[in-house]
Amino acid sequence: MESRNPRRWWILVVLCLSTLVLVIDSMALTVAVPAMTEDLGASAQDVQWILDSYVLVFAGLLLTSGSLGDRFGRRKVMLIGLLLFGAASLAGTFAADPAQVIAVRVAMGVGGALVMPSTLSILITVFDEEERGRAMAAWGSVSMLGLVGSPVLGGVLVDHFSWHSIFFLNVPVVALAVLAGVTLMPESKAPWQKADPLGAVLSAAGMTALVWWIIEIPQHGAFGGRSLVSLSVAVVALAAFVVWENVSASPMVPLVLFKHRNFSGGSLSLALVQIGNGGLLLVLTQYLQFVLGYSPIKAGLAFLPLAVTAIIGNTAGVKLAAKIGNRFVILTGMLIMVACFALLTTVDAGSGFTVPAIALGLLGLGAGAAMPAAVGALMSTIPADKAGVGSALNDTVQQAGTALGIAILGSLLSSGYADRMPAGAPAQARQSIAGAVAAAHPDLLRTAREAFTSSMSTTFALSAVGVLAAAVLATVVMRDGKPGEAAESPAQEPELAV
Repeated sequence: MESRNPRRWWILVVLCLSTLVLVIDSMALTVAVPAMTEDLGASAQDVQWILDSYVLVFAGLLLTSGSLGDRFGRRKVMLIGLLLFGAASLAGTFAADPAQVIAVRVAMGVGGALVMPSTLSILITVFDEEERGRAMAAWGSVSMLGLVGSPVLGGVLVDHFSWHSIFFLNVPVVALAVLAGVTLMPESKAPWQKADPLGAVLSAAGMTALVWWIIEIPQHGAFGGRSLVSLSVAVVALAAFVVWENVSASPMVPLVLFKHRNFSGGSLSLALVQIGNGGLLLVLTQYLQFVLGYSPIKAGLAFLPLAVTAIIGNTAGVKLAAKIGNRFVILTGMLIMVACFALLTTVDAGSGFTVPAIALGLLGLGAGAAMPAAVGALMSTIPADKAGVGSALNDTVQQAGTALGIAILGSLLSSGYADRMPAGAPAQARQSIAGAVAAAHPDLLRTAREAFTSSMSTTFALSAVGVLAAAVLATVVMRDGKPGEAAESPAQEPELAV
């Protein structure tokens, strides 16, 4: 085995910055939507496209971009993605109508898809088995801090400047990441392999159609006219992709990875966790602002217990995993997450913030321990020459789980809220709690808050079931390897080309 790269911890800083810029952009933009809508005169459909266009492109290109990183160099692909993401962000600061913002978001989605698989694949090639857990924990902690801190930062920027500043925020972070990447990071790539253009087209078409179907579920139903078309395209394209990858002499994606218990168990359990977690921030943000009356900045600060305990969970999880193996850490962490959602089911309109704060602390502790352990276990099964596309495969499964969770839980929350509102309430108030707040009628607002928290409890009960299923799946399917070696892993230490 080669000696450790002396710059490996600086390289981790670059990877964290690269991931951080993606997290900050996605979360901060949600805070800017109201101001952006008013300034641009954007319709509800425009806003949907502004938010969803990024997700569609990002999810659709993940597998292809992971394959490109393995083929042409992971550092090179990541730097190209960062430059594209930064250039699109800079263009966003000059956007003057919804169409321009949508075009910017599409370009950012392409850049993000090039960056995301490369970060994790570079991490597993730079760090050996002994240090990889700590590196992943640090990487996960930075992502969590960005997830929690970006709404606060976004609120400050929108209040003091304009919504354009949300896009400009990305530019200096990207510039720093590119500079550090060029000077500090070694290149790594797989041995040459024949390209798989048909696999790339089928995966992009299938994943884009799948995510679009999921996005349309709340509005058009799972099997409505347009939704049925999207679902049909997704099923046909993804089925063809699986068949082609199994018969191709040079497959883009090593589907054989799913034969490894740790990869299949880790991927599927993480997808179930993401389904459970998918609507958490969306639901709790509405609870904090519309039920408790918090400002956007105060609502963002309310998530600090999640960030603090996630760091504690990461640190403790890495130490425990080194002693007793990943599987027990994953099980313990996920059961703590189940306790979080179970606690959230008890919240009502008069609960205040104490119970949600305790629940968020539990969620951070559990997710901080379980998620890096699960990712570490499944990534240890990926051969070094497939690190990029293997990472992308894991990212894709989780992205689909997140999108599905938001669609299912968001739809359940909306329908449950509407069913609990009185038939004589104004249409705007029955559609959403935001509409009831806008109506500003005290009795109606009290009823809306009770309807929302009651529906929220049902939503979190479903989340608890999803995470519990993930815990059971991970425990039954996954296996711990011997100390110091990857379970069922064909991977060897890769050669790095500087």
